[in-house]
Amino acid sequence: LNALLYLYLNKFYTSSGRAEADPSLCPYGYFKLGVGKNCSPWLSCEAINREVRKLKCVGEGAVKKVFLSEWKENKVVLSQLTNSELKEDFLHGLKMLKALQSKHVVRLLGYCEQQFTILTEYHPLGSLRGLNETLHIPKYKGMNTWHRRLMLAMDYVSIIRYLHSSPLGTLVMCDSNDLDKVLSQYLLTSDFHVLVNDLDALPLVNRSAGMLVKCGHREVQGEFVAPEQRWPYGEEVPFEDDLMPPYDEKTDIWKIPDVSNFFLGHVEGSDIVRLHLFDIHAACKKKDPAERPSAQEVLDTYRKVLTLLIREAAMPGTREML
Repeated sequence: LNALLYLYLNKFYTSSGRAEADPSLCPYGYFKLGVGKNCSPWLSCEAINREVRKLKCVGEGAVKKVFLSEWKENKVVLSQLTNSELKEDFLHGLKMLKALQSKHVVRLLGYCEQQFTILTEYHPLGSLRGLNETLHIPKYKGMNTWHRRLMLAMDYVSIIRYLHSSPLGTLVMCDSNDLDKVLSQYLLTSDFHVLVNDLDALPLVNRSAGMLVKCGHREVQGEFVAPEQRWPYGEEVPFEDDLMPPYDEKTDIWKIPDVSNFFLGHVEGSDIVRLHLFDIHAACKKKDPAERPSAQEVLDTYRKVLTLLIREAAMPGTREML
């Protein structure tokens, strides 16, 4: 039984947990598409204009318009700035995309700063907003299990952990004022992993330099955002951006339970998972940001819960024997 359990857990962590190093990554400034292909340098303005063909518009946000496109018989995604007033946001997103290339971030294929254009890998399953619909497609119904859903939540927390300890420092995921907005920032890959896709709003926290952040210059409301992101002076005092206190990356931690609750859905076993995650999620919702756990601590707890529950599933008689 122990040998079988070891093989079972090993299968989950190697095929679905993924090692930190991603063998499909090329040296900085290069990419490859598909299996067994050589690394190519990021496409330049000239190469994008010459070799990339737009197929159709598949989305439009405040900053950019997104086109399904084709490059050398590969489907790719071309993003173009739509609002010139937001070009700083667009260029910041490109800078983050270039600097943070890893297994957690959508693959960059090329860019053209002069034309405000970014080329990235295409993922046909789209953003996480369509997760539940995808899992009801007959082809993917076998993926609609508590452990697969928990592993997606683990991918999400892994991304938050990566951003909080990134090569650039501690970054805060600011485009996250409601669940729908959060889900739109991430992609679901064909092998059922999560990638962060939109890095336009990713300010830096530097506690030692006394540098905290504010996510935008407007008032944000609702239970989804962390308490420290809400206007602290009551309705009788009109909102003023200059009076709004800044905050740190623990705003991301506050949101983890709500995002994970979406991931877990309502499949058999998901309520048992929620029960095991109750304490860590309660800690994430502490009013004082300093009392919330780090993303690493949340991820460690998720891993322990996954291991425990798979062990119980593999050996259903364990409790009776104990």
